[in-house]
Amino acid sequence: MPSALPDGDPAPADGLLPESALATLPSRPFGIYLHVPFCSVRCGYCDFNTYTLTELGNDGASVGTFAGAAVRELDLAASVLDGRAPLVQTVFVGGGTPTMLAATDLAAMLTGVRDRFGLADDAEVTTEANPDSVTPEGLQVLADAGFTRVSLGMQSAVPHVLRTLERTHDPANVARAVDAARAAGLQVSLDLIYGTPGESLDDWRTSLRTATDLAPDHVSAYALVVEDGTKLAAQVRRGQVPAPEDDDEATKYEIADEHLAAAGYGWYEVSNWAASEDARCRHNEGYWADGNWWGVGPGAHSHVGGVRWWNVKHPNAYAARVGAGTSPAHGRETLTDEQRYDERVLLGVRLVEGLPMGDLHAEGRTAVAGLIADELVDAPAALRRQQVVLTRQGRLLADTVVRRLLGLR
Repeated sequence: MPSALPDGDPAPADGLLPESALATLPSRPFGIYLHVPFCSVRCGYCDFNTYTLTELGNDGASVGTFAGAAVRELDLAASVLDGRAPLVQTVFVGGGTPTMLAATDLAAMLTGVRDRFGLADDAEVTTEANPDSVTPEGLQVLADAGFTRVSLGMQSAVPHVLRTLERTHDPANVARAVDAARAAGLQVSLDLIYGTPGESLDDWRTSLRTATDLAPDHVSAYALVVEDGTKLAAQVRRGQVPAPEDDDEATKYEIADEHLAAAGYGWYEVSNWAASEDARCRHNEGYWADGNWWGVGPGAHSHVGGVRWWNVKHPNAYAARVGAGTSPAHGRETLTDEQRYDERVLLGVRLVEGLPMGDLHAEGRTAVAGLIADELVDAPAALRRQQVVLTRQGRLLADTVVRRLLGLR
């Protein structure tokens, strides 16, 4: 099942934000995230806020009515932000499987963004998609509506790995989807997962080689994490499948980095490589660079000027709230200066540009300078490896290392 919502303060029913948060809008990039919670099946490893249609019943949330509910939340966003947001620079439609909606519904949601906020001339507009859930005709509708990118969930090119992940798409459909997207004039990103139980190093090399042979504009490669509450976690607990191994994932990360670099892809964030500067995912860069964004949809998270909030998770509860004209937010928090510093460092060290030394507390500057002077460790490379390739416990350890090095409280 999807993971639980975080604790937080009660969110106001009108969704209003403090003036101190709104004042940051003109000076920072602004994006919109739209969360489409529908999937045809639930993959065993997934703890995202997604639902199959049989789980939802008939209480207000459906594939056919979702776009209208999302547009009603956009109305709320426009009212709360009161004309102070800059033109939207990035839109990202995630899920779930957004392309379970009709292409015309996805286009209608983008029109809702454009009508209420305006889109920058060079706006990046992405939808995620399952390779089995797109058609040439639907992709052309998206491109004509203003979408610029499609992010395809390839995950692996090896059938037995896909079966373990419970991914249902035909591997051959990845190439067909890439060709159709390219014919429509869309940039293409491929998402890969490594560390699946039973995946050999040769399996992983096959997936990487298959992906780069398709010449996408962008590749994401994520280490599999066994999340509590998922079917995969239960299988690992019962000994039906082995748990991912830290060393195996570390090796596969290094294989990915070497292969993608040799294929002409530049690493720019721990799990992301792009064929050119223009192919980097600017929407995700906004998250990592303390940008502002409004998240639309059940369970979606938002951030404006140090205020974060998150919507109710269940699609029926979400539909009921936006239908009644009230905010779907379940809770929110106002970050302290110390929390914002922590986030700035923890996210900034994920990027190839890193952080200016002057942005660190004195303790952090001293620690990093000492490591460099003593030549004890290549700190950026070590942190990069630790932050991404390890499982949940390893990532917590990596955060501890980052905090010690960089002077976080």
